[in-house]
Amino acid sequence: MDFNQILRDLKAGKVHPIYFLHGEEPYFIDVVSDYIEDEVLSDGEKAFNQTVFYGKEVSHLAVLDAARRYPMMAERQVVVIKEAQEMKSLADLLTYVEKPMPTTLLAICYKHKKYNFNSRFGKALQKQAVVLESKPLYENQVPDWIHTYLKGKKLTITPRAAELVAEYLGTALAKVANEMDKLAINLAPGTEVNEQHIEAHIGISKDYNIFELQKALGQRDILKANRIVNYFADNPKKNPLPVLIGSLYSYFSKVYQLHFAKNLPEKELLSTLQMRSAFFLKEYRAAARNFPPEKAEKAITLLKEYDLKSKGVGYNSTGKPEGDLMKEMVWRLLH
Repeated sequence: MDFNQILRDLKAGKVHPIYFLHGEEPYFIDVVSDYIEDEVLSDGEKAFNQTVFYGKEVSHLAVLDAARRYPMMAERQVVVIKEAQEMKSLADLLTYVEKPMPTTLLAICYKHKKYNFNSRFGKALQKQAVVLESKPLYENQVPDWIHTYLKGKKLTITPRAAELVAEYLGTALAKVANEMDKLAINLAPGTEVNEQHIEAHIGISKDYNIFELQKALGQRDILKANRIVNYFADNPKKNPLPVLIGSLYSYFSKVYQLHFAKNLPEKELLSTLQMRSAFFLKEYRAAARNFPPEKAEKAITLLKEYDLKSKGVGYNSTGKPEGDLMKEMVWRLLH
């Protein structure tokens, strides 16, 4: 079942006997299990009717004993198994899954990997449980997720600010959500989050970031590009060379593709370039004028060279420090 539908049903009081939450992205699993722990029972009901187990420490017998009890002075009881991927006897819950107690909500949280449903236990889960597969987002999906998350906090965000957050925080949604919560605490409802807010409350510079460097390179603004790369070189922990190379590789790959897809309708062009909106197309078109196909191709080759150098391949690893490699790479991209 869809993550949002599960939450809507729980909030509406539509509770199922078994929830099986599995997948590589822990965030969605945590949100559902936290809601079950915090909201399904009242504070007064939890003392006698809520049990939380950890997979590494519990046997199936203890889970069966808890799940088959009747609730005390409540409509139902809640049993949660956290880190169920660590539970060796998980499949021994088969008899319970086949015939669950209607007055028990059993939530099984199987994190960090997808469960294989080919076993008898797996097939029983598919038949009897509400199953959520918590899939990680692709990088280009994170900005839209940020928009949606902040909308739930009564905030909006500019496209560039959303891209900036996604670029620096990556696809670990718990980390992203934590930083978005900081914004919600510090900003008034209705605020449109911009790069200044991101710098003030999250610490990502609005002037010295990968997008400003990309823009400077695309415009062949030597002064600005050097200023940014000098800042990166002075702050290597915040701006590691492998991350910078990966971002620039993606950037110049899109510039290169744009030359061969520029006549496509905008919707197809965005799909081809894996862009979520037309907001950045103007910048990429400007970069394509400064980097015709052969120069864009050389930039990509150059980035591959420095990717190897950053890993100690092709030069003496006791030689140039990362910051000097960074400056040298940007100089060669511009010249």
